[in-house]
Amino acid sequence: MHQIQWLWSIMDKPFRRKHIFALVISAVTSVMLLINPALTARLVDEVIVGQNPEPLMGILLTMLAFKLLREGLRYLMVVTLEKSSQNTLLNLRTRLFTKLQFQDMRFFDRNRTGDLMTRMSADVEWCRHFLSYIDYAVMDSVVMFLSTSIYLFFVNWKLALSLVAVTPLLMAITKIYSAKVRPRFMDMRDKLSDMNTAAQENIAGNRVVKAFAREEREKGVFDERSTAFRDANLGINKLWLSFYPFIEVLANAMTLITVFLGGLFIMQGELTAGGLTIFTSLSWALSNPMRNLGNLLNDVQRFITSATKVMQIDLVKPDIKDSEDAVHHEKVQGRVEFRGVSFAYDGQDVLSDVSFTAEPGQTVAIMGPTGSGKTTLIQLMARFYDVRDGAILVDGCDVRRWKLQELRHGIGTAIQDVFLFSDTVEGNVAFGNQELTEEQVRDFARRAAADDFITKLPEGYDTIVGERGVGLSGGQRQRIALARALAVCPGILVMDDTTSAVDMETEKYIQEQLTQLPYSCTKIIIAQRISSVKDADQILILKDGQITERGTHQELLAQKGYYYETYCLQNGIDPEEVNA
Repeated sequence: MHQIQWLWSIMDKPFRRKHIFALVISAVTSVMLLINPALTARLVDEVIVGQNPEPLMGILLTMLAFKLLREGLRYLMVVTLEKSSQNTLLNLRTRLFTKLQFQDMRFFDRNRTGDLMTRMSADVEWCRHFLSYIDYAVMDSVVMFLSTSIYLFFVNWKLALSLVAVTPLLMAITKIYSAKVRPRFMDMRDKLSDMNTAAQENIAGNRVVKAFAREEREKGVFDERSTAFRDANLGINKLWLSFYPFIEVLANAMTLITVFLGGLFIMQGELTAGGLTIFTSLSWALSNPMRNLGNLLNDVQRFITSATKVMQIDLVKPDIKDSEDAVHHEKVQGRVEFRGVSFAYDGQDVLSDVSFTAEPGQTVAIMGPTGSGKTTLIQLMARFYDVRDGAILVDGCDVRRWKLQELRHGIGTAIQDVFLFSDTVEGNVAFGNQELTEEQVRDFARRAAADDFITKLPEGYDTIVGERGVGLSGGQRQRIALARALAVCPGILVMDDTTSAVDMETEKYIQEQLTQLPYSCTKIIIAQRISSVKDADQILILKDGQITERGTHQELLAQKGYYYETYCLQNGIDPEEVNA
């Protein structure tokens, strides 16, 4: 199975050797199960039947020695398998997390967070379980069955053949069960993903749930998905229970065959009492693999299902990646040029023939109705997506020929929907530049009008902010995000409605500070307030994915279009009274 080959490739080579060694121990200890029944046969034939107590102590000590040796080897095997499986688990989680870090935006657009978390937790754990238990359990069953069968054939081939003849029926039942259970495991895995997604979304959006008093509805949604997962589990268990009686009957039939035929062979002189003891002692070694086969098949099917889901993350390749002819750049200087850029998302046009240029150090503002494609512009510039037509040039080089890390490190982005990590305030500000000193962190926070409220927090800059910035107001989160963007000293600073949640006085202070940064950068401002964009060197009005107006504040007022109407609306004046 390619799932096993894939999992094997993730294990470090030293641990592969150890894992193989552990499986060899498993096989050896399974064969060792034959020793004590053979010694028991000697005990019966030579000591009990032969009335000779002389070899008794030697046989007993030998049985004890082999028992202790086998248990010691089994302990070594389990420890070794656990180490190799945990090593693979570590490698796999690290590998998957790294893969997720470098996936493009379309991957996350198409995959739900809850489903990805399920793959990173439950599915990965099943991969580890395969290496720590399933593979050696299969090895035990196969070696135990084969070695026992061969040994019993040497003891009495007729009785052994009678026992082994039962196995084809078992194989037929197992094949039917395996074909029926696999799609059910896929369905159960999907139900688990749905349940985890419902839980993740509800926890992440708990404030919205409470704001709309939808606790009961959300409880109902989760109960519904949890019930579906339970029913899928029960369905698999019921399927197994429908096959289990047949397997159990076949397994118990071996005991009956052993007692009945074994007794006949003893009476006919074809088998000794010790030989019958061997068969009665080892009949379980033939029947147990049969009993375990169903459960092992369940585990193997669950492993295959989970491994397939994990492989989808591991093997998928991002569409957005460094090109083979990517050019090295020391720093983003700040020149931005859009040349006839068009972009569509899932077949729906978002931008059409957009062209403009921002020279280093200039400020370009973008305004427009909701859904006009403003945010898409900056996502394309940072190459979260690739354009359909046209080109975006940064410092005269197509962004598709930039190295992603160099391009994105040179663009500082502060967006309206702020995400803060569960870290200190200082850690959040310095997220993009870990080499900042404490004084530099405070300087950038001051420029973002955040220093005053940060110093009033219980532990100042060492205060741990809650997940996504819980405990801070919208304006406070925006200002920390702006400080984080400023702190990377970018060549291009993008502000997407960054000051929408702050008051006018704070906004004016931030605008003044942006003109006094200790470095030069091109500023691209997306905003709806006239006060945020009026001082820009160039203002673009984006509507239905196209630039419909462009110019300075005064030039756009003179055009009496969207910008003019917005100006009048925000200033509460009649458009006829505005003197352009």
